[in-house]
Amino acid sequence: MILADEPGLNETQHLKFRKKPAMTKEEITQWALANGWSMVDGAPSLTKPAKPHPAIVRLVLKATVAQVEIKKPAGKWEKVAGESYSKIEPDPDSGMPGGLGFATISGLTLLMQDNKDRQMMARMGGMKL
Repeated sequence: MILADEPGLNETQHLKFRKKPAMTKEEITQWALANGWSMVDGAPSLTKPAKPHPAIVRLVLKATVAQVEIKKPAGKWEKVAGESYSKIEPDPDSGMPGGLGFATISGLTLLMQDNKDRQMMARMGGMKL
C-alpha cells in the first residue's frame, strides 16, 4: 500500500491518495441553495413544483451532523440519511455532498432540477415562488 506521505510520490500520485476536504455546514448550505433548494423554516428544503410550500425534503444541519429528511404523507419527518461533516466530501464533478445518500434517494435529482427551474423562472418574472 502506498501512503500519501511516502517519499518519492509524484504530484499526481499524491493527489490520488490525499484525503479530500470535508464539507462544512456553510458549504453544504451554499451548494444546496445553488442547486434548487430554498430556505424553508430555517432549513435548506425542496418542495413540490406545483405547491412551493410546504417542504417535502429538507437538510437538517446540526452542530456535528447533516441529515436528509423526507416528509411522510401523515406530515411527520423521517430521517433517511445522515453523516458527520467530517465524512461528507464534495463530488469532484458536481460538488454534490457525498455521504448523504442523494444518489440513492429516488426522484431527488429530478425534484432538485424542478425546483431549480422554478427558481430560475421566478427570477425571470415568469412565476411566483
